[in-house]
Amino acid sequence: MPPARLILEDGAVFDGESFGSTADSIGEVVFNTSLAGYQEIATDPSYRFQIVTMTYPHIGNYGVEPRAEQSEGPQVAGFVVRELCEKPSTHEARGSLQDYFTKSKISSITGVDTRALTRHIRSRGAMRGMITTSDAPVESIVAKLVAAPSMTGLDLVKSVSTMRAYPFDGEGAQPRTRIAVYDYGVKRDILLRLAASGCDLVIYPATTHPEEILNLKFDGVFLSNGPGDPEPVTYAQENIRLLIGKIPILGICLGHQLLGLALGGRTYKLKFGHRGGNHPVKELRSGRVEITAQNHGFAVDPDSLSANDIEHTHVNLNDGTLEGFRHRREPILAVQYHPEAAPGPHDSFYIFDEFMQMIREFKNTRRS
Repeated sequence: MPPARLILEDGAVFDGESFGSTADSIGEVVFNTSLAGYQEIATDPSYRFQIVTMTYPHIGNYGVEPRAEQSEGPQVAGFVVRELCEKPSTHEARGSLQDYFTKSKISSITGVDTRALTRHIRSRGAMRGMITTSDAPVESIVAKLVAAPSMTGLDLVKSVSTMRAYPFDGEGAQPRTRIAVYDYGVKRDILLRLAASGCDLVIYPATTHPEEILNLKFDGVFLSNGPGDPEPVTYAQENIRLLIGKIPILGICLGHQLLGLALGGRTYKLKFGHRGGNHPVKELRSGRVEITAQNHGFAVDPDSLSANDIEHTHVNLNDGTLEGFRHRREPILAVQYHPEAAPGPHDSFYIFDEFMQMIREFKNTRRS
């Protein structure tokens, strides 16, 4: 493997060896504390324009396999690991992580002191970085990084959303509930969980006008996860406003943030984000604590949401950030974390059950 460097915009340099593509790659450098799931992470559209550092030291030991894909191939800008396993040791593997990233042209680096890198990001905050095999001066690379787009103010939804509507073929319970999915970068596992909850799904581009969905008499709308800053995604916010009160809505991750903005709230960027499978979240009605999977760099300001309209339902026990809310009168439910991931392993599946119950209650109200 050729020598490589990860260079951050503050001038910090982390040495290692290149695997995957040897091309220069720029992105926001973040870290994920999950012990497994590296393929799911790499293929999650929410990681678009991000270089992901895995804090677990040994990555690649079970290879890659099609069932783990969350989208059509890797979405990350780059991947950083402490030690790459070049020969996976499981019968389910269909190849190595190294070959997978080489084929997909994902620039990656191994041999990095990921503990030091993670501590640096925790202290300084997520920042732009470059994986490079060149010997260019650090100063010239830092200049390129400073000139690169910042995650704040960046609309990445259009780069990952589907271009045309399509049905999702999933097996689930009967009877079926018809759900329109706004694709802001939706994960396959979310679609599978909705299907398992008894939903027939049609996936729509992020820019789809609400009239198209309302005219087709769907039972509910799902607002998906996705990458980037929610604030500049104004077309999605306007579409959501036109749906409020007319159909039940569930939002997850970016969908949660866009719902918050559509309801008059504000969002802000976290210092280094929440990314991993071990984040404790408290459900406020019951007091129960769930272990959740998370992947977001922005959050909804709880004080910006009207207490007369919005009930806070979940809070992060690490930093007190808002993790969920529901509307007091309208059929609206949203969570910041990923209930479909269920690292507990099924702590948060009830969110989908609550969505189904909300749809049934809305139908009964309309009939009466």
